[in-house]
Amino acid sequence: MAEITAKLVKELREKTGAGMMDCKRALQECDGNIEKAGEYLREKGIADSAKKAGRIAAEGIVESYIHMGGKIGTLVEINCETDFVARNDDFKRFARDVAMHIAAANPKYLSREDVPQEEVDHEKEILRIQALNEGKPEKIVDKMVEGRINKFFKEICLLDQEFVKNPDQTIGDLVKEQIATIGENVKIRRFARFEMGEGLEKKNEDFAAEVAAQMK
Repeated sequence: MAEITAKLVKELREKTGAGMMDCKRALQECDGNIEKAGEYLREKGIADSAKKAGRIAAEGIVESYIHMGGKIGTLVEINCETDFVARNDDFKRFARDVAMHIAAANPKYLSREDVPQEEVDHEKEILRIQALNEGKPEKIVDKMVEGRINKFFKEICLLDQEFVKNPDQTIGDLVKEQIATIGENVKIRRFARFEMGEGLEKKNEDFAAEVAAQMK
């Protein structure tokens, strides 16, 4: 297999506008052939969706989800470009899926960019100490920390989380899929999650796991 260099990934990104990980995956699938990788991205709808992602999305919907019994509730605002799409049943189902996912997965932030730098630095320091305590050589500790910090982001950032209905795709992938399907830019703008009795002393119950189990 051809070596997938950062320079090759950057070149494909500039040609297609697709995300770094999508470009890397496409190059891996196409054995480093940049032309075939570009075609691969277009076939998947990723290149087109990346270009549409720069357009203004000022319409949309605020969707809610209340878990059975009223123990967990979520609100999510998802924007699109036109009111026509906002009223579309498929778009509404997509919004509801996202609201249900938030109830189940309990993300803390929307994206990596929303995580305060001090929180990232603190987590990296903990991961570094863990790696050193495991007896890992100093020279590879930083690479290990970068790998593990990605797992940290996947746990707390909505767009990086694996979709509870289909763990093979992230919520970010789901958004790109929706863009490719409807032909408009789509953005998850903000969300809120409420859990009954949160912050109060109570019996330990894993409501999030219960929601996830019911969704499958």
